[in-house]
Amino acid sequence: MSQVINSRGYPSQQELRNAPGYPSQERLEKGPVVAIECIEEIPCNPCEQACPQHAITIGTPITNCPHLDEDKCIGCGLCVSQCPGLAIFLIDLTHSQGSASVAFPYEYLPLPKEGQTVCAVNRAGEPVCSGTVVRVQNPKRNDRTPVVTVAVPCKYATQVRGILRSRR
Repeated sequence: MSQVINSRGYPSQQELRNAPGYPSQERLEKGPVVAIECIEEIPCNPCEQACPQHAITIGTPITNCPHLDEDKCIGCGLCVSQCPGLAIFLIDLTHSQGSASVAFPYEYLPLPKEGQTVCAVNRAGEPVCSGTVVRVQNPKRNDRTPVVTVAVPCKYATQVRGILRSRR
């Protein structure tokens, strides 16, 4: 029987700090970069295939956790919608004075609208702060996985991982 790392259902801060796909604080402060919160050794590599800069590597075996070469990552975010585990986020601490942007996959309807004020939530789905929807992208290449970008206060950028779902 395998040992359970945590019983929360989401990665701890320590697990994220140890993950090879999580950017350094120094890199976060330089501009848009992905944070790959994949800590499970499972057979998966769509993120590696999606990155035009080859900033994400899985290698062999295919069960390796994704490794981020933060110097190669240009923050294009093409990998965000490709992760079947919904574990990749695009963080931009330089979005604007006092606010950061966080982009994440969003698989609920209705989709939020640009300019809408939303309740931003953390990995556990708990409210963190208010945010403003900056962009909703759903091009064909996303394979029906929209990517929502919200602006939030900078101090919450590494915590925000989604928004509360709107009721129809």
